[in-house]
Amino acid sequence: MSHKVFTAVARGAHEFVRQAEQAWEKAVEEHGKDQKVEFPQTAFHLPMIYALTERKVNTLGEMEPVLKHCREDLLHPIPDENVWMPYLGHGLDEGAATMFAQEIICAIDYLNGDQPDRDEGWEGFLTDTIMRELGIQLVDGRMPGFAAILGPAPDSETAANIAQQLQTRNILTFLFANRDGETMKEQLEAEKVQLGWDTYIVPVGPESKHGILILDWAVRSALTFGGLKDGQYQEILEYSRDRVFAFGVTFGEIPDDWYATGAAAILMGYPVISDHETTPEVHPTGVTTYEALVRETDYKKLVPRCIEVRGVKVKVEEVDVPVPFAAAFEGERVRRDDLKVEFGGKKSHAVEYLHTVDLDDITDGEIEVVGDDIDEVETGDAMDLGIEVLVAGREMQEDFEGILERQIHLYVNHASGIMHMGQRGITWIRISKNAFEAGFRLEHIGRMLHAKLHDDFGQIADKVAVRIITDQSELEKLTERASEAYQARDAKLAGMKDEDVEVFYSCTLCQTFAPNHVCVVSPERPGLCGAYDWLDCKAAKQINPTGCNQPIEKVKTLSAEKGEWEGVNRFVYENSSRSVEHYCQYSLMENPATSCGCFECIVAMVPEANGVMIVNREYEGMTPIGMPFSTLAGQVGGGVQTPGFLGVGRRYLLSEKFISNEGGLPRLVWMPKELKEEMREDLKKRGEEIGDPDFVDKIGDETVAEDSAALLEHLQKSEHPALTMDGLI
Repeated sequence: MSHKVFTAVARGAHEFVRQAEQAWEKAVEEHGKDQKVEFPQTAFHLPMIYALTERKVNTLGEMEPVLKHCREDLLHPIPDENVWMPYLGHGLDEGAATMFAQEIICAIDYLNGDQPDRDEGWEGFLTDTIMRELGIQLVDGRMPGFAAILGPAPDSETAANIAQQLQTRNILTFLFANRDGETMKEQLEAEKVQLGWDTYIVPVGPESKHGILILDWAVRSALTFGGLKDGQYQEILEYSRDRVFAFGVTFGEIPDDWYATGAAAILMGYPVISDHETTPEVHPTGVTTYEALVRETDYKKLVPRCIEVRGVKVKVEEVDVPVPFAAAFEGERVRRDDLKVEFGGKKSHAVEYLHTVDLDDITDGEIEVVGDDIDEVETGDAMDLGIEVLVAGREMQEDFEGILERQIHLYVNHASGIMHMGQRGITWIRISKNAFEAGFRLEHIGRMLHAKLHDDFGQIADKVAVRIITDQSELEKLTERASEAYQARDAKLAGMKDEDVEVFYSCTLCQTFAPNHVCVVSPERPGLCGAYDWLDCKAAKQINPTGCNQPIEKVKTLSAEKGEWEGVNRFVYENSSRSVEHYCQYSLMENPATSCGCFECIVAMVPEANGVMIVNREYEGMTPIGMPFSTLAGQVGGGVQTPGFLGVGRRYLLSEKFISNEGGLPRLVWMPKELKEEMREDLKKRGEEIGDPDFVDKIGDETVAEDSAALLEHLQKSEHPALTMDGLI
């Protein structure tokens, strides 16, 4: 074991604890021990301290015993570099001390307004909301791992190259720390690399202490998705090692504060990879899956080495297009100054339509451009466009058309320099100057769709052909056929009832992170993430017969009102680690569905109003029950049944089966105004169906009530039906 590593870790940890003690003493002097401290939009107090020690730190005074624990229990005398250390123990203790000290320092920074500056492009604390928004990508493999890069690369070109290698593998990259004032964020900005959550490159903070903000984000996965409780430190660290595929990267000689931060990462199960020839290697396994600290000086091999050491399972997309292709480019925006050509939006018309044909009607891989290509237009111009995808297969069905068609949005967006928004007849596509100069043309849209539909839907798509249409007469014909198909699809799905089928489908995709959670997807209840409906799951079963979407035979009906069936109970019990014995599909109060943490919205009872509210994860304000979304979410996730609380997809709100056991939609008394306006027309239609055409305006929102008393006053004035219904409890 390298002596140098332990000495540097100890020095760094001692310094962080000293800084934390100094910051705390100054803060107490200025504010007093009763001063509240917190990070924004989290239900987990100071998350790392809360998770590993069970201490809820809400005030400056509650930091004092944590600092004492660091000083007296976790720090060890700084060893001589010549003293041989046979095990990692002291270094891991000091890694924990580093995390707790950094968390205290950063919390005091937030108290004093010294947090990372968002106006300068630093994200700062990573909220619970962001974690849940990314939840589905974490569990479905689109985002297989995370990199935390300390400081700058040797030069901006190397920085951009490493970032693109990580993007191509769909690895989310966090940037923090600096060397002599220089950061990798500045290097990437100099190379015009787009930063942010959408492009998988997130600058967190400019100092090494901001590493805790990344580790805080990681540890909450165990609490949110894993169903673990505060103080279960061994289980939390094992979960972090086995399920959160993160690693650290450093460039250049490693200073003491980076060594200490690296020890914190290693304690969490995350190895560190250095490019510097003098970095000692630390190879014992167990704490990390493989080696803890390794060297890789060849920048062409650095990212593959990181993936190997962490054991990340990645799939590098190989698509025959002249630009990089990966999910990490999905969030790129092509701005007006970068624009070569656009289709749809406000200046032109664009439509996309996928449909089934007979096997003899198409040649696999045939891509036809009907009309002018983008060479024929001036830079910055707009063109009309139609994308027609023809799919043939022995297992292909009309029911699958809409599902495959929705993938067009994802696949086109995966090309660097191409932006795709909308779907069906409201598509909007932009192609950048850089992509055009790299050789991208309309035929490449066809190549992407052909390759990816075969990759992802090979079980049902035997042949795929694509027509890219700019010719006006052909486009008019396509638009007319597509519109008829859209209407037919919507009518078919809208008309499906749970009673019409004998089989529901499971979705256990999120068991990657939430081992005890099972989604039961029925025609009238989509998955709580909003991404999967019954037809999606049916298609997925045919595509991957052994995958996470399995048929659930209803068998004997135990309660039609509650939505309880013998077969569903059996399936959920056997697939929830035998933790959920009874499951009611339509009930909020009795044996409700579990949640993983990826839910779009939370339904929660409002006892004073004899009703329920719904709050979406984008809403940051207070709710009438005295808890914001982030606090509510801490009560709901982790695969636990919580009567009175339910994670749902927003479209479930419009279902006739929405908490029908408790009276359904008439129970809804409050929701954020933005969500209400977004869903107004659909809610109005549902109100008419239940005999209350003015119902949507009876629902309270934050403009009329943020507490139960004001809400009750509004409900009484509007004569809301919940007030006259049977008692909810």
